[in-house]
Amino acid sequence: MSMRFFLASIRMRVGNSPITINTLEFFHGVTLSRKIRMRRNILLCNTRQEMKKGVLTFFCGKMGAGKTTKSLEVSQERNAVLLSEDEWLASVYPDSIKTLEDYVKYAGRLKPQMKKLAQSILSSGTNVVMDFPANTTLQRKWLRSVFSEIQAPHELIYIDQPNDICLEQIAKRRAEQPQRAATDTEEMFEQVTKYFVAPTPDEGFNITVISENG
Repeated sequence: MSMRFFLASIRMRVGNSPITINTLEFFHGVTLSRKIRMRRNILLCNTRQEMKKGVLTFFCGKMGAGKTTKSLEVSQERNAVLLSEDEWLASVYPDSIKTLEDYVKYAGRLKPQMKKLAQSILSSGTNVVMDFPANTTLQRKWLRSVFSEIQAPHELIYIDQPNDICLEQIAKRRAEQPQRAATDTEEMFEQVTKYFVAPTPDEGFNITVISENG
């Protein structure tokens, strides 16, 4: 029998990858269908490994700067899942936040589960917008862990508004949402703003700045 018979082969493509089976493999039980299944399994594993992560977008800005309004806009523009800290706190801990200390307490309890949820969504390739404050270095450190642990891309949007604009918007929000009357006050603004730290380039975030004139 001619050696050419044994060196003959069948070539075809599975996806973008060529697949070859020669007659030696055939006689050793490696059928074409089996080899196709093997290649498809490899391609499927590679596709899952190389799946692009969704983009995490989050916000920095003083109380009343317009972070929630902007988060709604961005989530719609980017077809993203919106995770709102205010909404989750109100749902999980209704009527529990009256002071800054209350906020720190309950927000801290919420964060571990929100981190897992955001990472799960991002890993599926879906964009996520987190309406969680990134107003201190510690808050930004936590948000960094959300995207960096799964190597997802991110954008930090810094809404730079002067205090008088923030206070005007807080007063408007208080009138539109009476349930926020206890926390949407000038006193609370002053108390929270004492801890505000604007992001700097050396922190290494991908920052987009939106200012009053921007």
